Amino acid sequence: MHQNQDILGNISTAVVSLDSELRVVSLNSSGQDLLEASEARSLGQPMHKLVANPETLMEVLRQVRADRSPLARRGMPLMLLSGREIHADLMLTPVSNSEHGINILLELQPVDRLLKISREESLHHAQETTREMIRGLAHEIKNPLGGVRGAAQLLARELPSAELEEYTNIIIREADRLRDLVDRLLGPNQQMDSQCMSIHEVLEHICNLVRAETDNRVELVRDYDPSLPDIIGDRSQLVQAVLNIVRNALQAAPSKKDCVITLRTRPQRQFTIGNQLHRLLCRLDIEDNGSGIPADMLHSVFMPMVTGRAEGTGLGLTIAQSIITRHGGMLECSSEPGHTRFSIYLPMDLNHG
Repeated sequence: MHQNQDILGNISTAVVSLDSELRVVSLNSSGQDLLEASEARSLGQPMHKLVANPETLMEVLRQVRADRSPLARRGMPLMLLSGREIHADLMLTPVSNSEHGINILLELQPVDRLLKISREESLHHAQETTREMIRGLAHEIKNPLGGVRGAAQLLARELPSAELEEYTNIIIREADRLRDLVDRLLGPNQQMDSQCMSIHEVLEHICNLVRAETDNRVELVRDYDPSLPDIIGDRSQLVQAVLNIVRNALQAAPSKKDCVITLRTRPQRQFTIGNQLHRLLCRLDIEDNGSGIPADMLHSVFMPMVTGRAEGTGLGLTIAQSIITRHGGMLECSSEPGHTRFSIYLPMDLNHG
């Protein structure tokens, strides 16, 4: 029995065991993550209490119990108690129990996640192509810039009047500004200094920075899971990545005093990044109550130079994504008016360096 529980706990399919009264007998780790419900609170509960729209689900469960034959349903919409809607493929299998009638084994495979994996792979390839293009473009820009700057310095020495030096100074300053922009486009290129750390200590440091920058006018909500183990990563780079996302939310807020930013940590089990299935990750959500990201920008929000602000460079989120990718993780975004969420997934079962 214990071995079966270990197997169920480590598979990526959500599995719910129900008794003849359709009450929860067991809920594996993937099921807890998918339904956003802990096994301890779910055991003994009627299945209809685990979702907000149980009518269709309960109808098929009763049908399987009555007919005593397996049933599959594709793409069933399920509204979680948190208000989030998911779509899942269901496989329902009756299991005969001589003492208590028919038990049911309910397997759920989230369709949304499979579609997201496909989209993420396409996005990953597009980002790699973009990075290669930027590297080539940076090389072509930096070489002439160095020549322009050097020529301006030589010209400044030959000018007959000190007043004319202002023109060469402008050339030098603008060349330096363009060089810095290109360096930021390329993202962090220093070697990662990996160390064991608490993600919550990193977040507390960021909270202190944000309070100082905003004169304590922003409301910061911290919703941490204290059971999370330490992660391995480059502390300064992770601070930079999260800070870029938080600052992005601050800049999008109409006013600092009305801005609410939530930092939430949770464990995420059996999660795929690229073609790698991770048994355990740290999920960090950064949520804000701003006006949201326009729908036509959402698909390109991590691309360089994409910004909704006239004075912005559109590099903050690009750099954040580059840092998270270097840690073997993933950065996602969802947005609607009044609620934008960036989710960072950091593997806890691999040492990336």
